[in-house]
Amino acid sequence: MTDATALAAAIADGRISARDAMAASLARARDVPGAISLMLSEDEALALADSAAPGPFSGVPFLGKDLGAVVRGLKQSAGSAAIANRVEAPLQDCALFALFRAAGLVPFGLTAVPEVGLALSTEPEGRPPATNPFDATRTPGGSSGGAAAAVASGIVAIAHATDAAGSIRVPAACCGLWGLKPSRGVSPMGPDYNNWLMGIASELVLARSLRDVKTALACVATTDGRMTPRVAVILPDTCDDTQVNATLAAAKVLEAADCIIQDGPPSSPSDRYLSRPMSLIRMILAAALHEGLTATGVPDDELPQLLRAARAEGAALTGTDLFAASRDIMQMSDIILEFFGDADAILMPVLSGPPPMLGAFPMDHTDLDAHFLKMEAMAPNAAWANVAGLPALAFPAGFENGLPVGAQLIGRPNSDTALLEFAQPLAHMIDIPFPHPIAGLPK
Repeated sequence: MTDATALAAAIADGRISARDAMAASLARARDVPGAISLMLSEDEALALADSAAPGPFSGVPFLGKDLGAVVRGLKQSAGSAAIANRVEAPLQDCALFALFRAAGLVPFGLTAVPEVGLALSTEPEGRPPATNPFDATRTPGGSSGGAAAAVASGIVAIAHATDAAGSIRVPAACCGLWGLKPSRGVSPMGPDYNNWLMGIASELVLARSLRDVKTALACVATTDGRMTPRVAVILPDTCDDTQVNATLAAAKVLEAADCIIQDGPPSSPSDRYLSRPMSLIRMILAAALHEGLTATGVPDDELPQLLRAARAEGAALTGTDLFAASRDIMQMSDIILEFFGDADAILMPVLSGPPPMLGAFPMDHTDLDAHFLKMEAMAPNAAWANVAGLPALAFPAGFENGLPVGAQLIGRPNSDTALLEFAQPLAHMIDIPFPHPIAGLPK
């Protein structure tokens, strides 16, 4: 298997050194400029590789995301030049990256994001867009699109990613990768909690294999819970036949492994289920945007029009609005858990169709309604796992017309480890033909 675990084994066996693996990643990164927003110098990156900690990923090159958990020595700008001009590189890792380093990973750069993460495509203003390695006219998704492009194009075998409204799972589905949005509070987000977002956001990795995701989770968190072999399948009519067929194929794989497959719940609560999660997420993101930009001192005239509109929306929110939103999150969590019935997992598509073309999420307008409706239309099954704080695992379930097709398994709260074990029959469901090998991995 070609993944981060295999690269770590090659380094441990002496088939390649950690320094040479890093050199290969640096060289490959220069060929995929849209995936990376910032890198250490070559000397700095090679020195870090030489001093990698022992662990399951010892010596494996790694990339942080330019949004969320902070990395020592790498200035995070959330895809915004205006923010980059007003912040300094952190002197210490956050809790999550301290654990990533302890696992042997070697962070040497940050991956590209849409400005402040407010899109499901990764095309920050003034920089080359991140493109889908399977079709350069399409997006690798967002907001962890740079991370997905980096892994799928072979710059690294594994990369940090975050998910507040599908931002791990959407890029995973676009690029044929595995990605877990952990349960609320499972991945450490301290000491600053800058990406907490009232509990809708979680952080972990994107990778080419299930085993890499399992190892990454085990390195940063422990979770309880067990799962019964019962899966409810939900196939929204907003998803095209390709997405539906891939999800059904995954159901057959699980059924062959003695899982009980059943139809999802009736659609009676569908109006609340479909409309409320994204509206709550919109409110939280607007409030966070206003607070963060104000604290950083970024003026409106340095922002794209869409971000100005979102900032104004956040500024207009009252404390009462946000107090009500916190209550609505808990109410929606109960409603969403009703969809499980007597099952412990739900299987459904991630996307409604193929990855959109580049340019699908412009920011040169102020129509927030249209923007969020477009995001919900692209990933209609993502937001409610964030609102309910559920673990959601995106995985490759098909490959059609030269593009990967993803599906997702969603578990009950804090069943993250059990969910990954439950997904084991899917690990070899399909062999995605990545167009580029992992940099440095011996053949």
